[in-house]
Order: sequence, then structure tokens, then C-alpha cells
Amino acid sequence: MKNQIRGLIGPNGSGKSTTMNLISGSLKPSAGKIELEGQRIEGKEPHRIARLGLIRTFQLTRVFTSGTLLDAVALGVRAASGSPWSPARWIPAGDQAEVNHAALVALERMGLAHRANELAGSLPGGLRRILTIATALAAKPKIMLLDEPLAGLNATEKAEVANRIEKLRTDDVSILLVEHDMRSVMRLCDRITVLNFGQVIAEGTPAEIGRHPDVIKAYLGQKRVRDA
Repeated sequence: MKNQIRGLIGPNGSGKSTTMNLISGSLKPSAGKIELEGQRIEGKEPHRIARLGLIRTFQLTRVFTSGTLLDAVALGVRAASGSPWSPARWIPAGDQAEVNHAALVALERMGLAHRANELAGSLPGGLRRILTIATALAAKPKIMLLDEPLAGLNATEKAEVANRIEKLRTDDVSILLVEHDMRSVMRLCDRITVLNFGQVIAEGTPAEIGRHPDVIKAYLGQKRVRDA
């Protein structure tokens, strides 16, 4: 899935969050293995997996509302560099000019550089979600796990966030996207994996998934399919 956007979808309780937790290190598998570029990562702590290039964002937008956008994205720069924390400020220590430059580059990639000095807490929901992705990008991920980035947004915000995610396809980063908004999933993803009750029931392009009988059954239910 290198340089692709891979979708992971399924009904509630199908195992999407468990899969994301296993990959990102929040859960330890009872069996099997998880590899990142040939290196076993199952059972490693999340911050160690992040240092290897696998970064996860969450549905809950977690930004420091009292700091600026630049401050928030600087946290991602710190995660990539491993530089120590400054006890005086909740930003990376070291060469602040270099940190700020790297943070601005990430903000520019997500279309937020012109708001770098605004307070993160002043952003509307859609832009906060974009800021979260910019912070993840600043950590220079090889793979980024996006956990329901469109959840709770209105139609305009969904379109804006989806547009920013789509542009990441041209960057050197692969994306695993968990999302319930099927229209956006079909638009954004190169390939889609479908789970139901912890099992993979289908995998393919958006066109293939859209007409797959097992996917239709899982989402609509057998009775509704028969009635239709």
C-alpha cells in the first residue's frame, strides 16, 4: 500500500478500532505478527512504533488550545527529531528556528501556514482536524493511520478535510483510513478492506467493493437486500 490511501471499513463492532489499536501499539496481539518494512512491531510501545515511522491520529481532536498552530505542530517535529522537552514551554527544546521551519512546512502542506500564529483553540472543528493531521505529518511518518477524520463534521468541513487528505497521495506517505462516511471513502481510497465480526469479507478497489454482495449484506442486512 506504499503511497496509497487504503480504506478500512465495516459495521460498528466489526473490529476496525481493534485493528488500529493493534497496529499502533495500543493493544498487544495474543498471536500473529505485525511488520513495518520487514521489522516486527507487535507488542512495542506506541511511542517506539511512532519513532519507526507509523503515526496515528484519533477521532477526538487533540490540540493544545492555549498554544498557536505553530506550537501544536512543533510537537510533531519533536516526535521526529527526538529532541528533549523544554521545561519552560510545552514545545521542543533546541534550535527553535529549525523547529519552526519544519512546523511551517507541515502547516503549508495542509494549507494552514497563513494561520500559524493563531491560537489552535480558535479554529473550527474541520480546521482542528486538519491541524491534527499536520502535526502527524511533522513527525515525518512513513504510514499514517487516520481514525475517523471526518466524524462529527458538517458537510462543508468534511469536504475540506477530505480535500487535504487527498492531496497527501502525492507525498511520500501511505495512509490507512478508518471512516464511516462511505462517499468520502469511495472517493479517497485506492483500495478498501472490509471487516465484519473480526473477519475480512472483501478487499478491492472502490468500484469492486461497491458492488460486492457480502459488503452490501453486511451494511444493509439480508432482509433489506431481499426487499430491494
